[in-house]
Amino acid sequence: MYKYDEIDQQIVNERVEQYRDQTRRYLAKELTEDEFRPLRLQNGLYIQRQAPMLRIAVPYGMLSSKQLHKLADIAKKYDKGYGHFSTRQNLQLNWPKLEDTPDILAELATVEMHAIQTSGNCIRNITTDQFAGVAPDEIVDPRVLAEIIRQWSTFHPEFALLPRKFKIAVSGTKDDRAVVQMHDIGMEFFLDKNNKLAIKVWVGGGLGRTPILGTVIHEHLEWQHALTYCEAIIRIYNLHGRRDNAYKARIKILVKALGIDEFKRQVEAEWAHLKDAPNTITEAELARVSKHFEAMPYENLPAQDASFDAAISSNPAFATWVKRSIHAHKTPGYRAVTLSLKPHGSAPGDATSEQMHVVADLAEKYGFGELRVSHEQNLILADVKLSDLLTVWEKARAHGLATPNIGLLTDIICCPGGDFCSLANAKSIPIAVAIQQQFDNLDYLHDIGDIELNISGCMNACGHHHIGHIGILGVDKDGSEWYQVTIGGSQGNYASIGNVIGPSFSAEEMPSVVQKLIEVYIKERTAEERFIDTAKRLGIAPFKAHVYAEKNANKVEVTV
Repeated sequence: MYKYDEIDQQIVNERVEQYRDQTRRYLAKELTEDEFRPLRLQNGLYIQRQAPMLRIAVPYGMLSSKQLHKLADIAKKYDKGYGHFSTRQNLQLNWPKLEDTPDILAELATVEMHAIQTSGNCIRNITTDQFAGVAPDEIVDPRVLAEIIRQWSTFHPEFALLPRKFKIAVSGTKDDRAVVQMHDIGMEFFLDKNNKLAIKVWVGGGLGRTPILGTVIHEHLEWQHALTYCEAIIRIYNLHGRRDNAYKARIKILVKALGIDEFKRQVEAEWAHLKDAPNTITEAELARVSKHFEAMPYENLPAQDASFDAAISSNPAFATWVKRSIHAHKTPGYRAVTLSLKPHGSAPGDATSEQMHVVADLAEKYGFGELRVSHEQNLILADVKLSDLLTVWEKARAHGLATPNIGLLTDIICCPGGDFCSLANAKSIPIAVAIQQQFDNLDYLHDIGDIELNISGCMNACGHHHIGHIGILGVDKDGSEWYQVTIGGSQGNYASIGNVIGPSFSAEEMPSVVQKLIEVYIKERTAEERFIDTAKRLGIAPFKAHVYAEKNANKVEVTV
């Protein structure tokens, strides 16, 4: 992973001291709330429903074991002993004291971490595939270009106060696991017919109040122009994006208002001034940043391991975990491991300080000291030997990190919701826990098969409910918490936005609503179909009819 040089470290250290003085002046009442607000947001500090929330940057989801140990220590010392891994591959602390935040940032700086640009109307954390660098279907490792984009965007003075937040995702695989189509800018790396690295550029994607999938603005961009083309796009957005209405301020609204042809025309005209400017990436710059990523010292191992095969045959619980949590690796004898942060009965994405220490230890001993955060809110050990998988499972299982539900119904993506977030209309975590309890039979979960259920507490869609096979959105209804349900959303190469099935439900109804959706799927599926396949083939009608059948029957009885 990327290692700081002296300049990187100096920048982060200076920002800590700057923020420390800003916080001191605010606490001394030398700065007003309005004056301090943009300063704290630039350093990842929100004021939530119960307490401040500090969002710590995890660039493109990469962490070292040393960094995770530090996050664990910080969570125990300054918070309530846990942290929340978010869909932006960051870590959030929900209970820090405002006066402690400068000390937290200072401790983060000692392990090459910060909270810069994790909030506010700026370019946010660059995200990518959690299996970057090890995925067998990878065309190009996207992390070097992701780092170059991160360095370019950090403290970019022209884009420090955009109309709204701005999100960029990059992907270098055949199968998109970075959801590039739902970002303000999505960059899909590929090799062209001349075996040259090129980029398909998507623009104008986003969820929230108006969910829109991105549109391709450039089919074949030479990689050297990644920064200048992004700069041209964001300049047009910065010039014309709505600043009078926060709900219409994202670039997706501008792209739809102008139309992709006119938007592209303006971008291309702006790019003509930038194309060969200093931000054009050179081979030398690519090589410079590449040197900061240390190659993994892989051993020359056989593709199969007898002890692993024996454990699979003799231990059904281990075999079940392997089926859901182990992923192919481009290097023979190695696998990637997803550690579930979704044990039944707990808030999805949360990890205790103890669990973080355990994962860091596992990464040190079995994963070259590196790990990843996925946008599905789990942790990944990317480089584990086949011969070590049984031991990793045993240690992870002992600490609640080996629930074999990856990709299943209870592997729920969930925002913090109304328990924490001041923007939320409804609670998310209790709904997730109730659904986990409803589907607490692992045999039944495995029979249902691959399915994605996403929950958001408000229209900001931090839980990505629009692209869940089943999506749940918390809404306010006369001061009460209700939940709107969509089906048919999906991520990946064939991303789609889900469709609302009908009127909203109470919190108490949600587990049975999901149960009824699953019942339709099990009844109607063909042998090879996943839930999303059946939902797209049938449409919402049969699902809607079964879910609302009892309500409609009750209405008839009352009418009679």
